[in-house]
Amino acid sequence: MIALPRDCLRNVYHKTKFVISMKNPFHHFSYDSGFSSYLNPIFNNFKPKQSPLGFAQIDPLSIISPTAISHQFYYISFSSFYSTRAPSRSFRRRKNKRLKANSKPVLDQVKFQKAVSQLPPRFTAEELCNVVTLEEDPLVCWELFNWAGQQPRFRHDVSTYHITIKKLGVAKMYEEMDIVVNQVLALRSFGSEPLYNTIIYFFTEARKLTRAVNIFKHMRNNRKLDCRPTIRTYNILFTAMLSRGRDSYINHMYMETIRCLFRQMVNDGIEPDVFSLNSMIKGYVLSLHVNDALRVFHQMGVVYKCLPNAYSYDYLIYGLCAQGRTKNARELCNEMKKNGFIPSSKSYNSLVNAFALAGEVEEAVHYLREMMEMRKSADLITYKTILDEICRRGRVEEAMGLLKELQDKDLIDGHTYRKLLYAMEDDFRD
Repeated sequence: MIALPRDCLRNVYHKTKFVISMKNPFHHFSYDSGFSSYLNPIFNNFKPKQSPLGFAQIDPLSIISPTAISHQFYYISFSSFYSTRAPSRSFRRRKNKRLKANSKPVLDQVKFQKAVSQLPPRFTAEELCNVVTLEEDPLVCWELFNWAGQQPRFRHDVSTYHITIKKLGVAKMYEEMDIVVNQVLALRSFGSEPLYNTIIYFFTEARKLTRAVNIFKHMRNNRKLDCRPTIRTYNILFTAMLSRGRDSYINHMYMETIRCLFRQMVNDGIEPDVFSLNSMIKGYVLSLHVNDALRVFHQMGVVYKCLPNAYSYDYLIYGLCAQGRTKNARELCNEMKKNGFIPSSKSYNSLVNAFALAGEVEEAVHYLREMMEMRKSADLITYKTILDEICRRGRVEEAMGLLKELQDKDLIDGHTYRKLLYAMEDDFRD
């Protein structure tokens, strides 16, 4: 037992200006019945005892530890203020995904021993590469790679590193792949351009863009000329940076990096192909720099000796329509069809929406009918936009006829038809 004078306890509480009732120190929480009913049994056990010498004796076993109180407060807060319903499907999906990512696969010893038995006593790197290539289990490939590296008179070459990194990358075993990559980087003047391109590709797939850029710098500083970056290397980086986000500000930030990479590629004497030029056009369009995209488009056949393809036109039509430049979009679409290309569904949707919002309803209907003839699918927003614009001009009957035509040609299902019909009735009931 611990003996303390009563005056000592009284002075401590008065000096801190914190008066606590020995019956219920948390009496000001009485509005919450669940909270007060929980605290009452706690402090009912916290009772001073009278000793024969006039001291207040406190039983240490009757005091609940702060850790226990914190745990019980944690239980109260979550049970009282949070829902007890079952977690949503998206939460369960994310949880299962995390559990699957954290679960460690178990090596199949039978498969591993079978793979080892396929190798001769003094096998070469080519023979090991063939066995790893035929093996479907990535964990067996990983263990076989480590086992071979411990064998006397054997050294891995570019082919064994390459196939192992490819197997681990496809299986998304990025931690194991990172170990193999570090072994490659530790070797001076080692590797090949396809090997480093594979490493960069899987690092971008793993959303490790900084790591991919470091591999790119390692390639540029490599003494071996066949390890230097090529057009394929730059195209992998362009694709990775253009897929980082859908926000125009994010695309603007990455577009600065893409522009520097493109300039570096040209300065190194690498001729850009149609894929890299389309990446520049797409990046400028997504970052709302349509004029720069048009500049690159007009330079394709003159400066870079590379003619545009259907993707070049599609990106530009989308960008021009997003800025409301319907006249330029129409001219570009006519040029596209003149050169033998067919606009995509995205281009047609952009044209119909842009002309409808600009008030050129007849032109929007023209592109919609052309879209129907080419069997290109339109989305719900496109249908609703053009029907709303027709109804705003007082041509409700024409809008109803167009909607009926869409249903008769099986371009929209019953659910979409009713949704569009109810929307028109609600907005233009009069």
